[in-house]
Amino acid sequence: MKTNDGRKLSKKTKEEIRIRAVQRVQAGESPEVVIKALGYTRTVIYRWLEKFAYGGYDALKSTSAPGKTPKLNAKQLAKIYSVIVDKTPDQLKFPFALWTRDLVREYIRQTFNVSLSGVSVSRLLAKMGLSPQKPLMRAYQQDETLVKTWTTKEFPAIKKLAKREKADIFFGDEAGVRSDNHIGTTWAPIGKTPIVKTTGARFGVNIISAISPRGRMQFMITKGKFNSDIFIEFLKNLLRYKRKKIFLIVDGHPTHKSKKVAEFVNENKDKLRLFILPPYSPELNPDELVWNTLKQNIGRKKVSGPDDLLSKVVDFLNAMVADVALVASFFQEKHVSYII
Repeated sequence: MKTNDGRKLSKKTKEEIRIRAVQRVQAGESPEVVIKALGYTRTVIYRWLEKFAYGGYDALKSTSAPGKTPKLNAKQLAKIYSVIVDKTPDQLKFPFALWTRDLVREYIRQTFNVSLSGVSVSRLLAKMGLSPQKPLMRAYQQDETLVKTWTTKEFPAIKKLAKREKADIFFGDEAGVRSDNHIGTTWAPIGKTPIVKTTGARFGVNIISAISPRGRMQFMITKGKFNSDIFIEFLKNLLRYKRKKIFLIVDGHPTHKSKKVAEFVNENKDKLRLFILPPYSPELNPDELVWNTLKQNIGRKKVSGPDDLLSKVVDFLNAMVADVALVASFFQEKHVSYII
């Protein structure tokens, strides 16, 4: 790709390019993508980010006075960015899997012999367009080739078939909510851990559900271990309330692939088809987000007993069924964007 010759541009134009480029990085775009689109060499964006990190937008102006000497130069910033984006700490022999602020600080110290405060590291990473995020956990057994085949070939084929057969696509999953599943934090005096009084007993509610990109949802409370009979009962309920043919996509749980289930599906082949996701790939199933939302809600509530837990779960799921926009929003998440 031909690179731009900045010498032919006016000072004002170059200033605007620098500022807009950094603004795009601050908005979440990759520095590598931004600079490539502008036609400049790769290291240029990191020189601009270096200036910005230590002097803000004023440092990008052509007439700005020189600021303090930066502790990290553009080349070093480029390496830090690449390492954080392309590698995990354990690949660099650190005994951790996530890039925390303190771990980035330690990496900088070991690699460049530069000591920065935690606040300085946070500020530096933010100005490079990076932010702390909760990662998606993926099983190491996952076959990325199968995942790619599913998202680029198998599921698009299912969509075409569903359109041809005028079928509705649903994603299904099973989960359990426990009484001791507490999620979230509560404010309290420093050094004094707050105590939330509960029953002390452990009990749970098992559920199976299915959702569609149109925001439709159906669920069923189950008892005992999940098996073929329970799954078939759910399939019967799903078919009972749906006029169109159903394409149901589920994970590879043995129950989903049992002989008894296969026979039921075959007996209802004019109304139902079952498809299996790639192994160890829960992030491909938007129904997982139903359970995340449910557990976050229930995990913040006080539960007095089994009946109370069941009541809270059913009330929340009924409200979710009525909230078509919420259910449809699960399909807008980045890791399931292949569906839409």
